Amino acid sequence: MTPQDPDLFASPEPPARRPDPAPPVAAQPAPPPSAPAAAPSSAPVADTPPSAPQPAGTPAGGAPASRRPARLGAGRTAVILVLALAVGLVGGVLGDRIAGGAQDEAPVSADLPVSPGSQDDGADDSRPADSHAAIAAEVLPSVVSLEISGAGGRGSSGSGFVLREDGYILTNDHVVTAGGGGGDVVVVLSDGSEHAGEVVGSTPDYDLAVVKIDVDGLTPLVLGDSDDVVVGDAVLAVGAPLGLDSTVTAGIVSALHRPVQAGDQATTAFIDAIQTDAAINPGNSGGPLVDADGEVVGINSAIAQPPGATQATGSIGLGFAIPANQARTTAEQLIETGQATYPVIGVLLDTSYSGEGVQVSSEAQQGIPPVTPDGPADLAGVRAGDVILAIDGRPVSRSDELIVAIRARQPGDAVTLRVRSDGEEREVRVVLQERASE
Repeated sequence: MTPQDPDLFASPEPPARRPDPAPPVAAQPAPPPSAPAAAPSSAPVADTPPSAPQPAGTPAGGAPASRRPARLGAGRTAVILVLALAVGLVGGVLGDRIAGGAQDEAPVSADLPVSPGSQDDGADDSRPADSHAAIAAEVLPSVVSLEISGAGGRGSSGSGFVLREDGYILTNDHVVTAGGGGGDVVVVLSDGSEHAGEVVGSTPDYDLAVVKIDVDGLTPLVLGDSDDVVVGDAVLAVGAPLGLDSTVTAGIVSALHRPVQAGDQATTAFIDAIQTDAAINPGNSGGPLVDADGEVVGINSAIAQPPGATQATGSIGLGFAIPANQARTTAEQLIETGQATYPVIGVLLDTSYSGEGVQVSSEAQQGIPPVTPDGPADLAGVRAGDVILAIDGRPVSRSDELIVAIRARQPGDAVTLRVRSDGEEREVRVVLQERASE
């Protein structure tokens, strides 16, 4: 029986693959201009052998040629001469007429058709305000690339975007801590300028980090209300996948409240994620997921991989973003104090339980009691061995579903748990407590 505390422990289920860190991409040189294709030596082109040299005096048809022309009589010669003169005269007249007609006609134009949109007629050629092109043009100047140098020469890259005009940048925690952390952070703005970045604060629990650069007058993106997002909404993912900056991909919101564990054995972030089919690849991490109004509704953080994949290989149409409402709260905390907090209920979960709901552990593990004394769950009457069936009316069947549902709230919020004890169900009100992220 393996316990799990929504406040302390990561679920043992396989985490979603983080798209980052992304190794520097070496562009493949274009192949040199190729010579005209030659037939492979193993497959001769000539299916029919060339004509054999014709012997002298033998026409192509193979019939013997006369050694000399037959003599013509004088009468026949005169007739042939008259016909030749007549044909010559007619040919001359026709030639003069053809030449004269050609001089009278206009020369043929070599110009090809031109799109009406390319004519400079003073008309407004701008795209509709809600088109992908218009949204991308508005968002791209505020999206940045991050280059991180780690210990032992290891490096990585990621994405981010401007939070405030005075140089605050939002990105993922796993972007700035790649390579062991402690390395130099370089922020590359959309104009190509490079600036040294300082990590103001980060939290692995929400996989968010704030970086500061010494630049004023930046254009921040607006953090939208992620609670208003619905399945089917059009979205754009913007960032630098595989180091290719200013890349925009389009898709829709394909699911909401997807419980995602992004991380490794050392750190795991529990995300109540927005799922999208907009292509997200290594290097997209930390970049914005924007809606049709150009507002940020999510921060791209993880991508799904097929079972058995040992590393993030690229988009398969399932990407996950941290909701903007969570990002706003956490970013404000990181800017103000350098630390973030998260809510807790104070229980250990039994991850070996396979029935309906999730079960509170029945015994202490590693000195940690199944229910924290005087914690939120204890004060609400939750006991060891109880089964939690739902939170705020939303059923839960896996431990990570309960964890991300709690992490999506704020300390001091009250949630309603439906709990089953000894075969009887009841609802309890739990006021979440605060714990500082490590």
